[in-house]
Amino acid sequence: MFIDEIKIHAVAGAGGDGVVRWRQEKFIDRGGPNGGDGGRGGDVYAFATRDIHALSRYRHERSFVGERGSDGAGGSRHGKDGKDLILPFPVGSIIKHRQTGKSIALVTEGQKELLLKGGRGGFGNEHYKSSLNTTPKKATKGRAGEASDFEIVLELFADVGLIGLPNAGKSSLLNALTNSRAKVGDYAFTTLDPNLGDFYGYVLADIPGLIEGASEGKGLGTKFLRHIKRTKMLVHLVSFENDSMMKTYKAVRAELKAFDPTLAKKDEIIILTKTDAVDDPKLIAKKKKEFEKLSDIVLTLSLYDDASVKNVSDTLIKYLRKQG
Repeated sequence: MFIDEIKIHAVAGAGGDGVVRWRQEKFIDRGGPNGGDGGRGGDVYAFATRDIHALSRYRHERSFVGERGSDGAGGSRHGKDGKDLILPFPVGSIIKHRQTGKSIALVTEGQKELLLKGGRGGFGNEHYKSSLNTTPKKATKGRAGEASDFEIVLELFADVGLIGLPNAGKSSLLNALTNSRAKVGDYAFTTLDPNLGDFYGYVLADIPGLIEGASEGKGLGTKFLRHIKRTKMLVHLVSFENDSMMKTYKAVRAELKAFDPTLAKKDEIIILTKTDAVDDPKLIAKKKKEFEKLSDIVLTLSLYDDASVKNVSDTLIKYLRKQG
């Protein structure tokens, strides 16, 4: 199950306690303080991974605690620091600290960010030794680690985002171009989860279908619109099964602009799909010419025509490589 929103609670490790200890020397009672300090509690870090399903590990386990530092010991021995807690999140995750409101964006694989600091270890009695107090009996407890609730929201990173109204053919095209096995059907349902595919080393994302009013929260609303924000370019699919193809195209564009004006400025290729539903080649040519006024690259596609699929594949890979 694909998860792109989750809430968790995390606590950094507490510091170990300092201790009261004395040097044990023959014939000398209390040969001086040598109680060591407690170790520091483990910090909590976020770690960026390419696994887009990484959030699924938090479905059933929502609370995490860093390792406590060990207590000090005699012989001036410092307690062992607690092991840091590393929490993996997908690249593209936005991690919001619910208490402070601060957000951290994971944008690069391997990126590591401190979320919570472990508690400081307590002082042993050797720490308090002075010329005025040669036999201190004081030691302190370790401090608690920082704690907070976090909200994690994933915004997918992809090279290409396939967009369009439900049943425009996005999932079918993704399956045809990659080894993805996205669910498809001959009725107007909308994909509930983004599907990804590997296209010659580039990541293609089938963004769930939009409807009018999505930017205002209708249908799936803004839940998946945010995934388009981080895609490098858009492939806009418009089906010949629509009564008004241009109106359909403009409706989706309007939702993108309403959600985030920068989305409307992304590079875009238009693909007019399901040409097999049209018997008139002149109509196909006419519609293609209309859309060529809006985009430098307009393609027609029938998934039942291998040459048509190959043309889309060749054009897309050529464009991606040109863009770098």
